[in-house]
This record gives sequence, structure tokens and C-alpha cells, in this order.
Amino acid sequence: MAQDNRCSSGRSLAVLLSLCFFQFQSAFSGAGEEPLVDSALRPKCDSQFVSVAGGPTNGTFTAPVFENSGGQSVQCVYTFVAAPNQRVEVVFTAFNLRGTPPDGWAIGNLHACIHEYLDVYSEVLQAEAKDLVNSPFGGRYCGDIAPRRRISLYRSVALSFHTDKNFTTADLFAGRYTFFNDTEYQIGNLTGSSPCSFEIHAEAKRQGTIISPTYPGVYPKDLYCSYLFLGKKGQRIRLEFRDFDLFYGGPHCPFDVVKIYDGRTNDSAIIGTYCGQQRNLYIYSSDNEVLVTFETLQRTANTQNRGFKGIFEFSESFVKLDFIVKNDGEHIRGTECDQKILSKKGSNGFVYSPNYPYPYHPKIVCRYFIYGMQDSQNLERVRLEFSLFDIPKGDKGDCSDGYLKIYLKGQETTDSYDKFDHELCGEDTKTSSVVSDGPRLVMIFSSGELQGRGFKAQYIFETEYRVPGTAAPDGSCAFSYQSASKKRGEFNSPRFPGNYPSSTNCTYTFITSINEQVVIIFEQFKVRADSANTSVAQYGFDNCHEDWVEISNLYRDGGVHLIGRYCGATSPGPIESSLGAVGLRIFLRTDAEGVYSGFKARYAFEPAKPMFGDCGQNLSSSDYGVITSPNFPTKYSGPQKGGSRSVCSWFITVRPNHRILLNFDFFFIEGDPPTRGCSAAVIRLWHTLSGLPLEFCGEKPPKDNWQYLSDGNVMKLSFVVADKSVGGEGFRAVWTEVAVAPKTCSEFKCAKNSYCIADNLRCNSVANCGADDSSDEANCYVETPVDWLLISVLGGAGISAIIMLMLCVCCQRKHRHRQRRHHLTRLHSASPGSLRSLAGQQHYCDEIGQRYASVNSV
Repeated sequence: MAQDNRCSSGRSLAVLLSLCFFQFQSAFSGAGEEPLVDSALRPKCDSQFVSVAGGPTNGTFTAPVFENSGGQSVQCVYTFVAAPNQRVEVVFTAFNLRGTPPDGWAIGNLHACIHEYLDVYSEVLQAEAKDLVNSPFGGRYCGDIAPRRRISLYRSVALSFHTDKNFTTADLFAGRYTFFNDTEYQIGNLTGSSPCSFEIHAEAKRQGTIISPTYPGVYPKDLYCSYLFLGKKGQRIRLEFRDFDLFYGGPHCPFDVVKIYDGRTNDSAIIGTYCGQQRNLYIYSSDNEVLVTFETLQRTANTQNRGFKGIFEFSESFVKLDFIVKNDGEHIRGTECDQKILSKKGSNGFVYSPNYPYPYHPKIVCRYFIYGMQDSQNLERVRLEFSLFDIPKGDKGDCSDGYLKIYLKGQETTDSYDKFDHELCGEDTKTSSVVSDGPRLVMIFSSGELQGRGFKAQYIFETEYRVPGTAAPDGSCAFSYQSASKKRGEFNSPRFPGNYPSSTNCTYTFITSINEQVVIIFEQFKVRADSANTSVAQYGFDNCHEDWVEISNLYRDGGVHLIGRYCGATSPGPIESSLGAVGLRIFLRTDAEGVYSGFKARYAFEPAKPMFGDCGQNLSSSDYGVITSPNFPTKYSGPQKGGSRSVCSWFITVRPNHRILLNFDFFFIEGDPPTRGCSAAVIRLWHTLSGLPLEFCGEKPPKDNWQYLSDGNVMKLSFVVADKSVGGEGFRAVWTEVAVAPKTCSEFKCAKNSYCIADNLRCNSVANCGADDSSDEANCYVETPVDWLLISVLGGAGISAIIMLMLCVCCQRKHRHRQRRHHLTRLHSASPGSLRSLAGQQHYCDEIGQRYASVNSV
């Protein structure tokens, strides 16, 4: 007998082996359709349960009982046949086939079940055992895990029990069967050849059940079903899936899947793609037609999912969507009245309650998702302002009947709808305006039994800057900081530490109280400056062209005096408002191109310091001077405890028609202008009171000349140290009054730069002509320095020698006088020899006197 060609087809391995095994038995049985089993066993082995009129609609079954001493391969077929317009359900109550599938093999895998197993066929067209080979294979089972519930796709279910064991017992498996009417599965009019494709017309059935073809039994593989719902004009369709259990192959449902289309065909807009397990799945069509498709794939995996069951309803009472589409809102497909509103960058519009301007319908729930822009260039928040609000309160005077809940913190992203920010009801509400914390604002409107006019509100998308401070009421990037409100705090560029938005102007205004100054200290700073020279400090009008930060003094009469413009990585140094100013203004400007992270800074309102600060002074009535940092040449220190800065200011004034030459001959202040700026300490030099100051920090290279010439006869030098300073060696600067290129110079004229300086500054050991001109110190007479210590030592030694010599002379004279008298006495009686001896002693004494005289002269 020729074998069925499906033995070599592309069917699953489980099906292939089952069919081929059955054909192998048939081929060697002689008749071609009887298994190799002792004929005495056949009547006791096969069983058939048929539904007949007036007969039982249910019953039980158990495994066959027989002896098989030869260990032959035995097949026993159980068939369950329902009557026309019926289905059969088979449920196992016990299952304990001998042998456990090896580790790593799934239940039902052909390779795992060899000696004793049960094959299931639930899509049987013919009830004869020989026709099982033509039926889709439903899985092979062994061990102690029973097959799940089966419901026939047509009228029959077949079970094929195989064993080669020596005996069988009734407790190997047991179950029950039920025959029942299949009306529930006839959802509408059958279309095409599929047993589960229907058209459901509202004229024939306004509501009913939608069910997968073998629910709640395991659904078949390789199946396609469609359900087309066709309503009347003005109707919408509601689907509610109360049980949903499909094989989950991944988030995109690449295997078994239910797809719902918002229209007549699968070319219509898709509402959703569903698989796995779904709960509370409610679907609404946008119009009067909707298509549902259910598709399962042929695969070897032995899945046992039950499919789905739900209800459908055609109705004219579902919410009309014109209250959404007439505005900028977009209906969220699949919902009754949910809508989303997406920003068009600074756009605005209105949202309404359903059926507005007429009273809303009772017992409806609508959600509003209002989302601002959020990307690398934009960050918006949502402002909502109510112009009409009328949602009646419940009997208890609360919002138990109808309400509007508002969510401002993105709670919907975590499904935290119980954590609302506002719950509103009544004819009037105290919350006339709300602002979201981020780019999302969500509302849930729930109408109760009582009807009201609903609400009307304007939404406004405005840039969310994430800047601490008092924001401007118009939503612009403007923030104010009042000393009377808070003495210390922080502020930053929009969205810091993220990038600030492009094409933005932001203003930060700091207003002091009487006898106060505001201090600003920058912690981080990075503002785009493409055209700046990165080898030098990036500040000023010449360097900052793309994005920049400007700092200005504010005055009571409305005047604004610019202090500096900064960009790149050059952080502004610590800065305080000037005496007489009412505060500071910081202005951030960005163009339409690239963006950087911006800045973070802190502010402090502190008692005003004197004009000269902590250690400065007024310098005038002199032709030159020296200015040094505090404690120089040792390290300068930071402010006193509790203060945010220390300041020293020097005001230099020289004679009219003269100018000031300032030369730094030593400079070492913490910071580095090109890479990070001068945020800890800074020198500001106003070489003209009407211009912007120069700023310095870092270390002056030994060979560099740092000298600056004032525009007039006044110059201001300010040294500011922040509380985060760690100290440095400081600076030393020499200033000199000079006349630049005079017609005549009655005093000293510098040789190289032609400055005219005071004549008394020549040869004073100070380079008053400047760092690059030493002519004022040239050709100066240099006297040999006197060592007064050596002179004092030698003088003391000389004086001591003179005293000793005088004592010696005095003693010698007395001695001579005594001897002379003695000699005179003896001369009268002395001999010539004794006279010669006396003359020798006198010669020796004269020699000693001469030696003392020579030491005294040295």
C-alpha cells in the first residue's frame, strides 16, 4: 500500500512522526487499515461516544485495561462525535502515563514520548480512526501532565492511545466529555471557507458574544478567523474582551495574534495588535465598522492557550467625537472618547467636555493626554486655564458622582491614576489655572448620574525651563530673586544639566534690600562660542557672538550698566553688585544653532561693604605706588566665616592730562581663563570708568609683560575672592603716573615708549617706564654697600687695643719714673757695665710701644 505523501511534507515533526507511525502500522496489517494488535484486544480497546437524540449529553471515559504479554505496539482510538449543530468538549480528570519526558523535552514533543503516549485530534472532520491521518495533529502527551481542555472545531474529537507495555490499567487516564449546542460559536453570517469568519450586522444582532472557535479549549494551530462588524450610520461599535489568552511570542506579536482595524478591511487604520494575556481590554470603533482578525501559526511548540471571549455592542449613544476633531485634539483609536493633544511648539487651544456646549451624557469616562515637546532642543510644560466649569457634586457634597482629575507629574507613565494632583467638581472651582511639572498634563473626566454643562479650558504650551526662582507670569524665560524672600539660593540655565534650548532669551533679576549687595558665584559654566579663540579667555564683545551670558548692574532709575559678557568655558569670576545699584541682572542669549549645558550658580544677599571693601584704599597725590594682594608674599585667604566673598578695591587718581600705567610684575591667582575661568578668585581692572573691566586669574609666565594703560587719569582695581577659594600667592603691581607722548617733557622721558614720568622716579630701582622699557633705571651710579657689622666689630677691637696701649704706656711711664729716680741714685755710684745694662732694658720697652702703635692704626 502506498504511503500518504504527507509523511514527507513540511508539517511539524510531531505530526509527521504520528502520521508515519500510523501508516507504518496500516501497511503491515494486511488490510491496510487495521493495527498490528491481537484481534481479541480490538473490541475492548477502541471506544466511540456519539451524541444521539434523547441520549446522554455527557459522560466519562478511562484508559483501556488489557494484557499485552508480548509487548506489542497497541493503538486504542477514542472518538467523541457530536450531533449536527453541536460541539464536544473533552476534559481530563486524571493523567499518569508511564514514563516521564527526559529533561529538556517539552510535554507533547514526539521525541520525548516513545513507549506510552496519547495523541490528541480536535479538528477531526471524519470520526473513523483511519481518517485521523487526514486530521491536524493536536499534540502528543505522556508523563503526569494532562492535556488541557479540548473543544472540537467541528463535531468530533479523537484520542489515540499508544503503548507497548505488558499491561494497562484504568487509572492511566480518565476524563469527561460533554456535548453542547454550538450556537455561541455562530457569531454572525459565515463568509468564505473558513469555519470562523463571520459578518455581524447591527440589523440582525445589536449585541452578542465574540469568541475564538474552540474557546475555552486549546485553540488550533494554523488558523485564520475574521469578524467584520457592520453598524448603521451614526453607530459606533464597542468590544469588551473578558478573557484573552494567546501565545506570547514577543512585544510585536509575531506568532499568534488578534488585530483590530478601525474600518472594513485590513487596509484600514489599525487600532491594536494583541497577544499574550490581556485584562480590561475595551475597544471602540471610530465609526460604524470594525474588523477583528485572529491568526495562529503552524509551529512545533506545544502551546495550550485557550483564545478569547468577549461581547460586542452596536450603539448610537456612544460619545460623538466631534468635540475632539473640531479642535487640535486627535481621537485615540480604540477608545470611546480619549484624545491626545501634541504641541506644535508654543501652540495653544481649547479642550472641552464631551457633547460641549450641551450637557454631557451620564456614565462616560474620557481621558485627555496633553503633551508638550521634549527633545534635545525643546522642553515644554502645559498651562491649563479654565473659563467654564460645571460638574455637579454628589449627595454628600463631594466628587463621588462626577469629577475631573488632573495629573501634573506624568503619573500615567506608571499607571498611577490613584495619585492625582487635583480632583475638581462643583459649579465653580478654586483651581482656575494649573501648570504641569514637566511636559505632560493628563485629565480624566468621569460623568456620574447627574448631568452638567461640563467644562471649557485653554491649554498653553510654554517652555519648561527648570529654573529655581519666581517665574514670570507670562511663561517667558524670566526669573526674579528678592532679598526680602530668600537670602541665599541657586539658579541655572534652562534645563541644566541638560542642554539649554536654542533661540532663547532668559533673564535673571536679583533685587537687594537697603544697604545690601548681591553676590553671584558660578559653579559650572559652558556656553557655546564657536568663533572664540580657545587659547585665551572667552569673554567680551570680540569673542562672544553665538551664545553668551551678560551681567549688569541695575539702578533705581532703571539704568543698566554692563559689567561683562561671557561665553565658552570662561566662567565669570565672583561678582557683587556695585554700591548704589539695586541689584544685578544676568541675561542668557542663545541663537538657533547648537547648544551646550549652560551654567549653574548661586547667589547671596549680604550687608554692603565699604567703597574700598575689606583692604583697598584711595591712591592719589603721588606719582607712583605699589599694590599687593592681602598677606603678600604669603597666600591670600578667603572671606570670613559666613561670608560669600572678600573684596579689596583700589581707586587710583593722578593729575589731569596724565594717565596711569599699571604693571603686574608678579601674578598667581587660582583659575585658568581659557579652560575654566575665574570662578574662585578674580582681578577686575577698569582702565576706563565708562568701559567694561578686564578680568584676570591664573599664573603670569615669567617672560610675559602684563601692563595696562588707563584711558584717563582714573583707574580702579578690584580683587574678589569667593568662599570656595583655596588661596594663592597673589599679585604685586606697580602703578605710575605718566604723560603719554607730550610735546615737551620737562622731567624724564622714557626712551622706548616716550612716556614722561617724574624725574625723581629715575634710578629708584622700580621700572616706572613699564615692563618693556628700563630706560629710567639705566646708567645709574651704584655705591658699594657698607658692611656696618664688620665696621662695628673692627671698631670695637681697635678701641680695646687703644685702651690697653694707653694703660701700658701709663704703666711704663710710672715704671720709668721710678727707675729713673732709682737709676739716678745708682748712677752716682754705678760702674760703666751696669750703665750699659740699663740702656738695653730701655731699648726693649721702646720696641713694645711701637708695636701697639701699629695695631691701633689698623
